[in-house]
Amino acid sequence: MNPHVLPAALLALGLAGCAVEPLQLQKDVTYIAEWIGDDPVIGRTPVSLTLSDGRAYGNAGCNHWFGSYELDGQQIRFSNLGSTRKLCAEEIMDQEQHFLDILSRVERWDVSNIDQLRLWPNDGSAVRFWPEQG
Repeated sequence: MNPHVLPAALLALGLAGCAVEPLQLQKDVTYIAEWIGDDPVIGRTPVSLTLSDGRAYGNAGCNHWFGSYELDGQQIRFSNLGSTRKLCAEEIMDQEQHFLDILSRVERWDVSNIDQLRLWPNDGSAVRFWPEQG
């Protein structure tokens, strides 16, 4: 027997045993943003995202936002974005506009090696989310 066959077979079995089901983008789960592009989220009201049967909605920090989304594998696109029109502190309003701007340019999603959902715009840094702890 070839002495290299058994270690190679054991390695292959070991690697197959380590295969992990890829994380999926979940519907009807609220995700809370930690970073919007290169900036950490500020304020007391969480910036959030929930996806439900073609509808997307959440809180943008001051106002509630809503829109549509299309999902095709790792590609995701948001459209018809709108929001309520409350007035908040200027820095929260700036953050909200930045969030909605990035969301309108998102092209794909992935999950990082620390299980953080990332939505990637066509250029620039991702919006990074954690599932809401219930």
